[in-house]
Order: sequence, then structure tokens, then C-alpha cells
Amino acid sequence: MIASPQRKAAAIARHRLLPEGRVAGPMPWIIAIMMFLTVLSAAAGIGLGAAVRALSADLAGRASVQVVEADPQARAALAARTLQALRSSRDVRTATPVDPAALAEQLRPWLGDAATSGDLPVPALIDVTLTPGDAAAKVAALRRSLAGLSPKLRVEPHAAFLAPLAGLLGALGWLALGVVVLMALATGAVVVLAARGAHDSHRGTIDVLHLMGSTDVQIARLFQRRIGLDALLGSALGFVSAVLVLLLIGLRLTAAGSDLLGAVRIDARGWIALALLPVAGVALAMLTARWTVLRALGRML
Repeated sequence: MIASPQRKAAAIARHRLLPEGRVAGPMPWIIAIMMFLTVLSAAAGIGLGAAVRALSADLAGRASVQVVEADPQARAALAARTLQALRSSRDVRTATPVDPAALAEQLRPWLGDAATSGDLPVPALIDVTLTPGDAAAKVAALRRSLAGLSPKLRVEPHAAFLAPLAGLLGALGWLALGVVVLMALATGAVVVLAARGAHDSHRGTIDVLHLMGSTDVQIARLFQRRIGLDALLGSALGFVSAVLVLLLIGLRLTAAGSDLLGAVRIDARGWIALALLPVAGVALAMLTARWTVLRALGRML
């Protein structure tokens, strides 16, 4: 079947509107960079959010009891009585003494050999896990009960020490998500500029299509298709590059052996959310291009 002149003209116009070499133009590379930074920022927000939740769950209802006694024998005797009192308390689920040797090893980087020599009086520590309920009220009750046992006992909730760190991680997570929003706005702005430039450079072709009877919607579809292909290529390239970087960072975090860094992780739902970002990027580019071209065509009439 021989194509009609209108179809031939439309096909020629469509090929003229499409770039001859898609990777040769700047548009796919710009979108690739945008998507790369967007995926990394979103992954940072998701990972830091997971770390905050893990940190809060781990610290909720946990406290440490310090036996501040200089004499080693008196300290050991007081620690034994304190451990017995804690295990008999209805507010305590578990009470575990911290190994003095392990504690000394943890203090060695700051105190040197004095931490293990025995010359420096290191407080005995008891790790306490509270029963479910109001952790603050239970800590206050423990302080009152242990104050009657000895004034040299200190009860410190774990959350009191690491709450500022959890707040910092949460703020960084929100900052990362804010960067994602800014990158989306920047991508939309780039698409607007590209669509306007393509429209201005193909005014002659658009006039021919109008004379052939093409509507504004049909012409806008041509621009939408071209920019959609560029966005698809750039989004795929940026997403793959970002995933490779995230996998390398994950290996580094695992090798660090830190519980806090290990809590910065992306679960299955997080990976699904990251995989949807290229799809959202292509949809945003196509819709923005369609809206921009339709507005420009409307001003031509």
C-alpha cells in the first residue's frame, strides 16, 4: 500500500524532530546526571531513615547502671548487690554485667595502657533492658530504688546519649529527600528549556504540519516522543550508574564492621522506590514537554 502524502510528510517531520544521534545531544547526558544524583540522594534518605528507626528501636527501653566505686573489692561487692536488685525489679526484663576486660579494651584507644593496668578505677557497668512501657518513668523508678542501695550508683538511659545523633541522622535524611525534590524541579526546568529550544528550531516543520491538517496535540506528541526517548536513555544510564555506586558503598559499610553504619541499609521496599524513580523521571519529562509545547503552540495562533 502506498502511503498518502500526508503520512509521508508526517513521517519526514517526525524524523526531523527526532535527533539523528540520541547520545550525541546534551539532553540524555543531563538527565543521566540528574537521575544519578536523584537516586543517590533518595538512597541516602532511605538509608538514614532506616538507621534512625533501628537506632530508636535498639535504644528504647535500654539503660546502663554505673557502679562508681574506687575500691575494686567494694566495687565488685556493690555491683553484685546491684545486679541482684535489678533482676528482682519488676521494671527490669534483663540485667547483664559488662565484662571488665571488654570494657577496658574499649577504653584503650582513649586511655591507653592505663585502661587495662588496673591502676585507673573504671566503673563497673550493668546493661539493663526495661520491660515495655514508659521508659522514662521506669528509669526514674530505678534511680529512686538504687539511690536507697548506694549513692554511688548511676542510671543512664542509652537514648539520652544518642538522641542528638538520631536527630542528626533524621535531619540529614530529610535534607536528602529535599535534594530529591530540588533535582525533580531542576529536571523539569531542563526539559522546559529543551522543549522550547526544539520548538523554536522547528517552526518551519510545525507550519508544514499545520498546513497538512495536524493538530497541536499531534505535533506536541512528536516532541513528547523525542524528549521521552532522551529521558528514557538518560534515566536508565543514571540509574544503573547510581546502583553500582550504592553497591560499592554497601560493601564498604559492611567491611567497616560498625553497628551504626550497618544500620544504614536499604530494604526491599526502598529498592522498589528507587526503581520507580527512572519511571517517574521519564513521565515527568514527557508531561513537561507536552505542556511546554502545547503552550508554545497556543501562543503561535
